Amino acid sequence: MSHIHIIHDFYSYPEHTTRTLRIYTPSCYDWDLQRHYPVLYMMDGQNVFSHPASALFHTWCANTTMDRLLHEGRTQPWIIVGIDHLPNRFDEYTPWPYSRKGIHAPKGHLFLDCVANHIKPFIDRTYRTLPGPEHTALMGASLGGLMALYCGYERPDVFGRLGAVSPTLMWSDYRVFDQWAAKHDTWSRIYMDTGDNERIWVEDIYLNYADITQKFYDHLRGLGYGPHEALIFVEPNANHHEIDWQRRFPTMVELLLNP
Repeated sequence: MSHIHIIHDFYSYPEHTTRTLRIYTPSCYDWDLQRHYPVLYMMDGQNVFSHPASALFHTWCANTTMDRLLHEGRTQPWIIVGIDHLPNRFDEYTPWPYSRKGIHAPKGHLFLDCVANHIKPFIDRTYRTLPGPEHTALMGASLGGLMALYCGYERPDVFGRLGAVSPTLMWSDYRVFDQWAAKHDTWSRIYMDTGDNERIWVEDIYLNYADITQKFYDHLRGLGYGPHEALIFVEPNANHHEIDWQRRFPTMVELLLNP
């Protein structure tokens, strides 16, 4: 049977605070003791698993979905690490200043430092992992989707698979388009998705996820990423919500994580 182990006091040296990590291991981890496993890191960890200690309402149910996909032979086993966000999520998941939201000292670079240089080495020391970038995925939704792309561009030596789910690419005045100015020469797979109903207002900012996700996919293809390296999925009638991301999780697994 699969397990979820929760660490409430993982110390993040770059951020000078403790973090909560939620670590899913598939059922075969406990009996196939010679096998090593790829690892998927997911942001907003409190929303990732169906578990009594997770969020009270809607979650991605990544653990039960992965169990089912494994039983049906639709994927290979992965370790999944959910990383809870800190109290100020906007600052944490913003790589660049954004004066319209009052973010003048963004902390996205500290999150990247924590995951790449502290959380991942800890997981690799503690669990039987496949540590290379082609076996390491980073996934997030909304601002977490923006962060997945930011982290992947800055550290392609660490994260080879990027899952940008309903990514907030218009944040910081579309800065991610300027950041991603060239194609990496390393192995990569970039999955992006959105719902075609994802056109919303957040206070005074209009967020058109459906259009901006397609534009960024076209941007990547224009830089030379092939259809096997950059993938996009648009779900009809889907909205910007955990229920929709939960429903799409099998698609994410099959397009991003499968060989």
